Amino acid sequence: MSFLSKLRLVTVDVTGTLIAYKGELGDYYCMAAKSIGLPCPDYKRVHEGFKLAYTEMARKHPCFGFGEKIPNIVWWKTCVKDSFVRAGYDYDEETFEKVFRRIYSTFGSAAPYTIFPDSKPFLNWLRKEGVIVGIISNAEYRYQDVILPALGLHKGSEWDFGVFSGLEGVEKPDPKMYEIALERAGNIAPEETLHIGDSMRQDYWPAKTIGMHALLLDRFKTPDAETWSKSGATVLPNLVAVQDLLSNEEKGSG
Repeated sequence: MSFLSKLRLVTVDVTGTLIAYKGELGDYYCMAAKSIGLPCPDYKRVHEGFKLAYTEMARKHPCFGFGEKIPNIVWWKTCVKDSFVRAGYDYDEETFEKVFRRIYSTFGSAAPYTIFPDSKPFLNWLRKEGVIVGIISNAEYRYQDVILPALGLHKGSEWDFGVFSGLEGVEKPDPKMYEIALERAGNIAPEETLHIGDSMRQDYWPAKTIGMHALLLDRFKTPDAETWSKSGATVLPNLVAVQDLLSNEEKGSG
């Protein structure tokens, strides 16, 4: 009996699992500045500024401002403005508005992302085998409504439902994200569910905490992968290997 035959639901993380960022943050901030005739901001300073600004916004207004009903565009405008200020670029309001609009529209499109070649075939295979597919991601609504469809991953075709932190008001590693997924799939038992992600803290442990099976992908040969394996996690290089394990393996994973 294959492991797949014991599963009714597979949930999947998005970034690092199904898709990845293309290029660097500085590429897109540079293009936005140059589009209105400004010099290219320093990549390293912008990157560091963004990390600090994003961390601060996520702490003060978690889940993209869900609890305070902050509009998505306002949350990101505050974050991007702070990123530039921390990097030493304090544009006037009119200039910043033009730069921000370009950045916001770019990151709300497929442009900065690439889909791994095994993602779509794997999800289609699961659904063809009668398994429900859920997406679990610390992302805002544009992943569900714009970005994933633009990359060829459509709700109702490649996946059945999504649990996105910006729409739920809760985020990984809170196990509640995984409990919502089980409910949304029709109150499926955790032992009949597998979660696939790329983070021990955000994907593996919270899924295991509520009794789900879990495994991790190491697509980029991260040094952490050895620690993951030593902690007892099943670690695989890609979704082709996951499909092989689900088709042939007798025992559960991780």
